[in-house]
Order: sequence, then structure tokens, then C-alpha cells
Amino acid sequence: MQTLDFYFDIYSPYAYLGFHRLLGIAADCNCRINYQPVDLPHLKKAAGNTGPANIEIPPKIRYLLTDLKRWAKRYQLPFGDIPKGKDYSRINKGVFYAVHKEVADKYIAEAYALVWGRGGCADDDAELKKLATTMAWDEDDFMQYLVSSKAEQAFEDSNQQAIERGVFGVPTVMLGDDMWWGNDRLMFLEEHLRTLARS
Repeated sequence: MQTLDFYFDIYSPYAYLGFHRLLGIAADCNCRINYQPVDLPHLKKAAGNTGPANIEIPPKIRYLLTDLKRWAKRYQLPFGDIPKGKDYSRINKGVFYAVHKEVADKYIAEAYALVWGRGGCADDDAELKKLATTMAWDEDDFMQYLVSSKAEQAFEDSNQQAIERGVFGVPTVMLGDDMWWGNDRLMFLEEHLRTLARS
């Protein structure tokens, strides 16, 4: 079974789209997904991408919103308003908690539903507690984990590994040293996996 390293940030709407597409590819091609949450602004800065954020370029953000809604419609996914809040570190760190409990797929799907499906606030305590309840987790244990040194170290390690492998944006999928960046490049990943299966 092949392992696909998936670098993503709950902050990224294109990673929201890519995650759902990747689930189908992994199932169809008998692959395992290794989830690696990262901090997108940190990766961009490390790669030397210091230009203005999309939100600071009104014509671009208008187009991106149209593009995102088109992709969401194609994938039959809900797409809400631009989410509130700017700190995605805790909701990203929750992925490690979910991996430990072997329910990462469900947690990431629920986190993305909160942020991009409903336009919720990723750094709101009440929303994070509701997310824990949805996962049938102890709220206090989950919230304590999100601010723990263990979670911080796991997140730091994931970011550093991404930088060392040349990851500069999300969603990025890697199979060995081969990289596919972007929701719209996942078709090439799927073709590659099907070629490997035939060889």
C-alpha cells in the first residue's frame, strides 16, 4: 500500500477541496494518507513568498471566490462565507489528537465543514468545543491538548519537515520525492497512481 503525505492547512479553501478529492483517490487507488497539518503563511515565508495576501488584492479575491464556488459545486461540497477568525493553529493541532485516536479523516472533514462549509470561526473556544463534542471527545481534554507543548512540538515538526521537502503551498501531496501541488493537480496524482498499479 502506497502512503501519500498530505500537507494542508485548515486555513486554505483549496486544501478543503483537495482533501475531499484526495479521499476518493486514496480509496480508489488503495493508498494510505499521512496527514501533515502546516501553517501556510509560515511555509510561504520560508519559501521566499512575501507578496501581498490574496485578501489584499480585491480583483483576485473576487475571482478566487468564484473559482472556489465552482470547484465546490463540482465536488458537491458546501461553501459558506469567508470564515471568521485568523488563528488556525489550534484547529490544525487538533489533527494530531485525531490521528492518535485514529479518526483523522472524520476530524479533518468536520473541521473543514466548520470553517469553509459554514464560514465558522476556527479560533473560537465555543466552536472548538462543539467540534470536540461532534467527535464524541472530552472537551476539556481536547482543549488542553491544543495548547500543550506536545501539540506545539508536533506542529513545529510537521512545518519543518514540509520546508525541508520543498513544500511551499497547500494542498500538497507527496509520494516519495514526487510532488503534486494544488487541488487542480490531483488528476495527475491519480494518473500516476494508476500507472504504478499497472506496472
